[in-house]
Amino acid sequence: MTSSLASLASVTLEVADTEAAESFYTAFGLGGRVRLRASQEPTAGFRGFALSLTVAQPADVNAFLDAALAAGATELKPGKKSFWGYSGVVQAPDGTVLKVATSAKKDTGPATRAIGHLVLLLGADEVSASKKFYVGQGLAVAKSFGGKYVEFATGPDAVTLALYPRRALAKDVGLPVEGTGSHRIAFTGPAGPFTDPDGFTWESAAPAL
Repeated sequence: MTSSLASLASVTLEVADTEAAESFYTAFGLGGRVRLRASQEPTAGFRGFALSLTVAQPADVNAFLDAALAAGATELKPGKKSFWGYSGVVQAPDGTVLKVATSAKKDTGPATRAIGHLVLLLGADEVSASKKFYVGQGLAVAKSFGGKYVEFATGPDAVTLALYPRRALAKDVGLPVEGTGSHRIAFTGPAGPFTDPDGFTWESAAPAL
């Protein structure tokens, strides 16, 4: 089997209230970029993943963070400069963690709220084992930094899948690493169905009509 993450057809967030979640993600700027479905699966604490938006400049980071807070999100990390650029983290009302980041440290114009890349960061207990699993499913590695970070190849405008140590990801987004229950997220693509070593599930894409 050969594929790339251009075949990651969609990301589905499982939420208790789909109407409220749709309103939030539309206001935030991800309307149409993620799918939503109702679920009452028990879940608590850090769910082991984060959605990361890469944008052009700090003004765009702040614009997304402000929109999220106005729509009911909780601030985990305010927008702040770092060695790598500028970023901030919020948690959506449904519990999904959203990071917004840029490698730029200065603004070059007004905020546009344009998303450069949407990255799905999965917290892995053992990055090397999860990398081997996904390579076995036919995914191509684009970047790999030992057991610290792995990013898989993707097509234009597709969601990028990346692996990060679970403990490091929790620290990066400002949450305790502890968490139990459902991840409350699923992926759809021609590579499914399967469940990866960390319990994240892939579903089969419906055949084209």
